[in-house]
Amino acid sequence: MTTHAPEMPIAVDDETGVWTTDALPMLYVPRHFFVNNHMGIEDEIGAERYADILYKAGYKSAYYWCEQESECHGIDGEAIWHHYLNRLSQRGWGFFITEELDIENGTAKVRLENSAFVYHYEKIHGGKVNRKIDYMFTGWFAGALDQILESKGLAVRTKAIQTQSGAEEGFDVGYFDISPL
Repeated sequence: MTTHAPEMPIAVDDETGVWTTDALPMLYVPRHFFVNNHMGIEDEIGAERYADILYKAGYKSAYYWCEQESECHGIDGEAIWHHYLNRLSQRGWGFFITEELDIENGTAKVRLENSAFVYHYEKIHGGKVNRKIDYMFTGWFAGALDQILESKGLAVRTKAIQTQSGAEEGFDVGYFDISPL
């Protein structure tokens, strides 16, 4: 395995200890900590209910992130979409690859390779769990695309669904489809 240093700027405030990348404060936590918390909530309230909660929160967060990063870097449209997926990939969630993007029509298709969730679930369960487990990301894609659409003055709004997971038998990657409501 080869490694490299993070590809994004990280600044740590000497007085507060707050980590910042670009215009936003960040947290740096071990993956097992985050995913174990995720799995614990699933166990308590069920994956479907948790997915609904995460969709709304993720949508709001992605929308805000794209708004802030657009202002910070002076980019918008397709550039902010690619910047967003690049930063997600750089932060260790997995590799997000845009296979299709049509901003004006509010559609996109994203492939996810090396999902942090798939890795951890397979490690804990000893193999595939045969369900879509990357649902945390769905609201992120709709929120990002909707922020771009609104910034361009377009009325289209979107929804996102996970259509395939690397945690399912026969699949090594995940897929997400984003389309108009």
